[in-house]
Amino acid sequence: MRRTAAAAFGALMAFTLAACSSEAPSAPRPVAATPISTTVAKPPAPVNPAPPATSKTPAVTWQVGARPLPLGAGGFGKVEPTPPELVNRALPTNDVLPPPTDGDYHATATAVPADVLARSTWQAACPVKAGDLRYLTMSFWGFDGRAHTGEMLVNAKGAAGITKVFGQLFEAHFPLEEMRVTSPAELTAPPTGDGNSTSAFVCRPARGQTSWSAHAYGLAVDVNPFCNPYTQGDLVLPELASAYLDRSRRRPGMVLAGDATVRAFAAIGWSWGGAWTSPKDRMHFTATGH
Repeated sequence: MRRTAAAAFGALMAFTLAACSSEAPSAPRPVAATPISTTVAKPPAPVNPAPPATSKTPAVTWQVGARPLPLGAGGFGKVEPTPPELVNRALPTNDVLPPPTDGDYHATATAVPADVLARSTWQAACPVKAGDLRYLTMSFWGFDGRAHTGEMLVNAKGAAGITKVFGQLFEAHFPLEEMRVTSPAELTAPPTGDGNSTSAFVCRPARGQTSWSAHAYGLAVDVNPFCNPYTQGDLVLPELASAYLDRSRRRPGMVLAGDATVRAFAAIGWSWGGAWTSPKDRMHFTATGH
């Protein structure tokens, strides 16, 4: 999850594609929108597993997005201590798509449906054409121990690799809280510092910069942002995620150096922002190195 001041986003929407072409790789060549369908058998031994499913839905003790934070420097929220309810985060997943019924991994990749594009952050000024994006649906395990179906927009040239990566995370029972398409309202909403959505395409500039983010090309994925916060100096994003800066205290959903998540992305040629010195972007995987 990445938040940007509305003024910065509005200014960037006025950029021409030619002005942005020097800041990032050229748009990929369109590919045929043939569906990908994948099924992976249930694994025998999960790694970094989600809690086991129970017949009783976990009590919801925190309402995500309910409390806006005071604004701090750069338009971000004021960094505050992690609330006790989120120190060991394990909120249940709200389904946006029907969950799988067989416990296996399923994935599809198609051209982006018009209604999905309309509720995404894509605009004509974005540095990637709508036809060069793909709409993915992928199974994932929630922190509630249940299988769910998520959605994601990615660059067409990365679609097959991303479905493979998340198939491996599903095999390992690596938990995700939610996976959905980012909406335009999220770019200008007051910061609440508690988001944890795994996502890819977001048409916005790089954090604190005026050039396009790799997310604006659909060439980056953020995994469990709250469990894997971004830090630079005193800035922590999400702003309530400071409890997850202690990486020696391993909790479900965390990405750690050399682990199965880092290796899965590396196998498709994507690098990890958690290996950077400053900023350290633990949630971020990218095909561009940025």
